[in-house]
Amino acid sequence: MQADRRFKIIAAMLSRAQDLGSTRMLIDLPARALRLPLLALLLVLAGRASACPDLTPYYPGLEPDWSAVQQRLSGLMSQCLENSEYFALLGAAQLNAGAVADALESLERALLLDPDNGAAQIDFAQALYLEGELFSALELNARLLQRDDLPANLQPALQQRQTDWQAQTRQHSVQLDLLAGYDTNLNGAPDPSQITLTLSGESVILTLDPQFQPVSGTYVNARLAGRYRQLAPRHQHNWLLDVRGRVSEDASSDLLQADARYAFVRPDRNHAWQFNGGISHLLFGGKPLFSAVEASTRYQPRSAARCRPFLAGAAQQQLYHDQAFLNALESKASAGLNCPWEGLNGRHLISVEAGLLNSHALKNGRPGGDREGWQATLDWHYQMSHGEMRTLISHTELDDRAGYSPLLNDGAARWIDRSYVLVQYRRPLSPKAALLLNYYYQDQRSNLQLFQSVDSTIEFGLSFGF
Repeated sequence: MQADRRFKIIAAMLSRAQDLGSTRMLIDLPARALRLPLLALLLVLAGRASACPDLTPYYPGLEPDWSAVQQRLSGLMSQCLENSEYFALLGAAQLNAGAVADALESLERALLLDPDNGAAQIDFAQALYLEGELFSALELNARLLQRDDLPANLQPALQQRQTDWQAQTRQHSVQLDLLAGYDTNLNGAPDPSQITLTLSGESVILTLDPQFQPVSGTYVNARLAGRYRQLAPRHQHNWLLDVRGRVSEDASSDLLQADARYAFVRPDRNHAWQFNGGISHLLFGGKPLFSAVEASTRYQPRSAARCRPFLAGAAQQQLYHDQAFLNALESKASAGLNCPWEGLNGRHLISVEAGLLNSHALKNGRPGGDREGWQATLDWHYQMSHGEMRTLISHTELDDRAGYSPLLNDGAARWIDRSYVLVQYRRPLSPKAALLLNYYYQDQRSNLQLFQSVDSTIEFGLSFGF
């Protein structure tokens, strides 16, 4: 009975000191062990612990009450400080009672006392998995399966556990959003109906044709996005393919946009790196308007503070199909803070970022020449029990280095200030469906009337996940 109970599997990976050379198998077990109560360590070192009684009566039956087992075992701790079997059984009771953090500590004690305790290893792998340490659990479970003396009745359960956990390293999803809304400026036209031109030194007022004035109306918006994530112990790969289209009362402003994105994320104990790449293509009014290729990076050091700093950089090559003289290389360097916290009614994440912008003309003759400026954003995510809300506030200022056109304000260099607010609300209706509500407002100001515009949009619809 004692040998049967004691075996319960342990991999050869813990062949004492030699194999513990790769202590990552125990996931910083020595560091975790520092949490052992000082009194317990002193008692062990001094040899003052009483003999641990036979634990056979404490093993649960077919319908165990793990909370009761945990309570009964807790009273024996002072007598069993040097008994690996005791801490393995206590850890199993805590694990099955839902006290995962306590179970990790007890199981680690069991393994410190006896690295060959198979029962503790099986439960330890499960506890690691529940704590989010997927790859540590996978590695430990794989070593358990390599045991030559693995009991036949345990092989299928451990193999199934390995298969289930391994499947979680490959994640894919498809999302379909269907929304209807109203936009006050479907065609992105300037807000003034009249602009002032400078002709031969004289100011001339020109009334814009109605097709160049803001067109408002209802629309239907559809989006189909596919995501794939591949996880590895020290990095992950993320792919995104996103296609979205809008059909409205004004056919000349209908749009179709396709995006492909890739992200490589490499976190470790000291910092996290993220590298991104992507391509975009936009059709407006049924004609190709704009394509872009971009790359970016983001660096975030680990910090014990609530707000964690980060640095980011990005570059985008912009190609205009019918107006090649507008082609540009735009770059951005920024810094910011991520501030997560738990509130009384939900979880919050606030991200603040500020950066410098530069737009370099790829061809001579671009109106205004090169541009430079800055941008600041505030991004607030709020996860509530009944839904999720996001608020994004951004302000951008860009200044041309040269005069834009002699017809506009005597060839003055153009400046643009653009502010916008985006509010999104998502409320789950079922595991695969959610209600969406979005509001968007933009106000663009400029010293040139042609670039002054205001736009507001409200839309609602459904999101489906597959």
